[in-house]
Amino acid sequence: MVDRLPIRIVRLPHGKRFPLPAYQTDGAVGMDLVAAIESPLTVPSGHTVRVPSGIAIAIPEGYEGQVRPRSGLASRLPLIIPNSPGTIDSDYRGEVQILLTNIGREAIEISPGTRIAQLVIAPVVRAEWCEVEELPPTGRASGGFGHTGT
Repeated sequence: MVDRLPIRIVRLPHGKRFPLPAYQTDGAVGMDLVAAIESPLTVPSGHTVRVPSGIAIAIPEGYEGQVRPRSGLASRLPLIIPNSPGTIDSDYRGEVQILLTNIGREAIEISPGTRIAQLVIAPVVRAEWCEVEELPPTGRASGGFGHTGT
C-alpha cells in the first residue's frame, strides 16, 4: 500500500472545466497537468510559453512539487520543460504554471485540456551547512564531467 498525502487544491476560474491532476495508472508516480486554456495556444519554433494549469495547491511543509515532462508528449512533439524539473515550494500559493519550449522547426499548437506535464510530490530535506577545512576523501575525489572516460 502506498502512503497518501492530503494536499489542498483550488480550481481557479479558468480551470473549472478541466479535470484535477490525476495518476493515469496504479503505478504512476506523476499526476498529469493539463493546459487550462480557453483556445488553442501556438508555441512558435524556438520560443517558450507559460501555460496555466488552472489550479493552485498547498503542498505541506517538508514536501515539494516537481513539474516534469510527460514522456508520451515528448515522444510526439519537440516540446521541453526548460527548467525541468520545475520546483513548486511548499509556501507557494499561486497558480501552477508550466514553461514549455518548442525546440522543433515548426510552430506547435496546444489544445485546451492537453496533458502537457506531470506533477510529482516528493519529500525534501533541508541542508544544514557544516563548514570544515577539508572534505573526507573518496575514490573519485574531485573528478567530474566525464572523469570515468564515458
